[in-house]
Amino acid sequence: MIAKVIVDISNSEVDKIFDYLIPSNFELSVGDRVLVPFGSRSIEGFCIKITDYSDGNFKLKPIIKKLDEKPLIKKEMLELADFMREKFYLRFVDVLRLFIPSKLRGNKVKALQREYCTLAGDTESLKSLISPRAKSQLAIIDRLKYGGEYLTVLNTEFSPSVINSLVQKGIIIKSKQEVLRKPASENDNKCADKVLLTDTQKKAIEQINSFDKRVVLLHGVTGSGKTEVYMSLIENVLQQGKTAIALVPEISLTPQIMRVFRARFGDDIAMLHSGLSDGERYDEWRRIFEGDAKIVVGARSAIFAPLENLGIIIIDEEHDSSYISESNPRFRTLEVAEFRAKYNNCKVILGSATPSVESYNNARLNRIGLAEMNKRISINGMPEIQIIDMAKELHTGNFSVFSNELKEKLLETISNGNQAMIFINRRGYASYMQCKSCGYIAKCSDCDIALTYHKEDNMLKCHYCGKKFKPLDICPNCHSESIKQGKIGTEKVVRELQTLLGDNVKILRMDNDTTTTKTAYLDILGAFRRGEAQVLVGTQMIVKGHDFPNVTLVGVLDADMSLYFSDYRSCERTYQLITQVSGRAGRKDKCGQVIIQTYSPKHYLFNFVKNYDYKGFFEKELNTRQVTNFPPFTTIIRVLVTNEVEEKSLNCTKKIYDNLKELKLEYDREFVYLQAMKSPINKIQNKYRYQIVLRIKRSFESEIVGKIYKIVDNNKQGNSVFVEINPQNMS
Repeated sequence: MIAKVIVDISNSEVDKIFDYLIPSNFELSVGDRVLVPFGSRSIEGFCIKITDYSDGNFKLKPIIKKLDEKPLIKKEMLELADFMREKFYLRFVDVLRLFIPSKLRGNKVKALQREYCTLAGDTESLKSLISPRAKSQLAIIDRLKYGGEYLTVLNTEFSPSVINSLVQKGIIIKSKQEVLRKPASENDNKCADKVLLTDTQKKAIEQINSFDKRVVLLHGVTGSGKTEVYMSLIENVLQQGKTAIALVPEISLTPQIMRVFRARFGDDIAMLHSGLSDGERYDEWRRIFEGDAKIVVGARSAIFAPLENLGIIIIDEEHDSSYISESNPRFRTLEVAEFRAKYNNCKVILGSATPSVESYNNARLNRIGLAEMNKRISINGMPEIQIIDMAKELHTGNFSVFSNELKEKLLETISNGNQAMIFINRRGYASYMQCKSCGYIAKCSDCDIALTYHKEDNMLKCHYCGKKFKPLDICPNCHSESIKQGKIGTEKVVRELQTLLGDNVKILRMDNDTTTTKTAYLDILGAFRRGEAQVLVGTQMIVKGHDFPNVTLVGVLDADMSLYFSDYRSCERTYQLITQVSGRAGRKDKCGQVIIQTYSPKHYLFNFVKNYDYKGFFEKELNTRQVTNFPPFTTIIRVLVTNEVEEKSLNCTKKIYDNLKELKLEYDREFVYLQAMKSPINKIQNKYRYQIVLRIKRSFESEIVGKIYKIVDNNKQGNSVFVEINPQNMS
């Protein structure tokens, strides 16, 4: 028999099927991981098919060995791999790697085993073998009479020499026992009280179950109880003997939803996200693979969890850009979810208080189902939103980062024993350092980007490559000592707050700088939930999904920061961010208030935000997109070319552009826009970036995209070239 094998090398030159003989001394199955001879070395591979013939006329080499007891890649995932290769133009091995823990390849991670101690017989018989004066030995026997214990635990209670003595006498038996590495989450042992669903929640569940559509959008305002709807839907599929996947956009949200889900479902849950250690990820993946976990909660990568008999897939905060992978392998989570749902004949639930324009438009056109929850569970309803004109604040002599209204409300909130959240979507202390005399701005040597000043480290840092530099004291260009700092970030906000509120008020900060350690998310969010701090300052990490019952005030600083980005989604993203963070206030039995600070209070967006008018915003945004020919009425395609030699990157871009102009002649009516240019950030990590941006009508999208990929493949010329469909970040 012949095995069709994909070798574990991520290179387009070897992205093909290789034939190997299956030795007669072992059984092989499709999906098995194998070791095969490849050139002068041995390398891992994946068996994707078994046949009785070879496609070539040359002598075949036999497989060296099978690497696992069971096939690691199941039939569904192999079919998914075929779909993803065709849909996203990916290499076969890059897709297959998504399906197993990375450290499992090369056997770099294994099951954790610890020594376990048990008694060799009944307690009284064993005690008769020991002198009555050996009190410690007798105590150990009493300690183990109701069951075994790990040696590491016994060593903390008794002398190792005493334990070894009992082992030598044959009274204690030591054995190896596997220990599962369990990811940390809050209140694992807390049991959930039975929740009575509101009429709105019941109606949403009935609607979702009644739809014959594969995908259903659950549009529920913040605090409307979407999580309880998710859990009820999951409970229903578990009763049918099926399994479930629940995705969240931020790793920081995973511990919180795990806390809620584990209280309801216990150990039926596993967690998958990039924040886990290699051992934790391996153990959680094995629990899922073996069927010991029925529910998987996690970020984007959890969509590849090896669950069988899926009954539902939930994508919470479906509008979030993190569900689209923009590094190799590039894929869109929703399309993967739709494939798995079709394969398993189940539904995909998209949940959001601020759905993406594309999703809501699909619901409006009846392409997907729509269930809506327009009321909060809280009797107090949605928090009141106040828009503050910061230009007026300056005119009245207030040069603080906080408006007078926000200062007053912060002091009032703290004095009443409540909590506040302050959102600013910029980390660090200042966004840049600039010479006042000549205008010089400190930039990264490897990236075409201004360096951010971090006062705590007293360093300038590049937020793209991570390089660090000394802060400016003297301008290197004109030697002036007159240096100014740019716009404020979370670090400076915390310092200003501490000055305003006093040292007795505890303030926590949550951004990429404070969450570098493994348990930082848990530590910060747990401390704030327990009331150990009165104020939480953060970037968009604090925006989505969090439920803090004592938060009555939310302040939004620089609310218009993302409003004028050169991106057609800038208004949509600003609306989503502000609405989501506003929803953190007044979620239980306390009234909430939101203060939004902006220099553009008359912008139409803030009127929709203030009135929680998503539908009004949607209609305005959709009309703008239609008039300007942007998605969902067209598809944007970006071809991004990078190389350490700028001339090579430029020449490759020109060649691809010339070919695309010929393609435009063939499909002239379908092309709305075609232009080549420098990328907005021209250099990242010492690689020069050029791009070609196209907008095409959707009628011939798949046909045109396929030809674009072929043009790119034929003209790479040693450059890194990526094709992105409706990219989330055009910089």
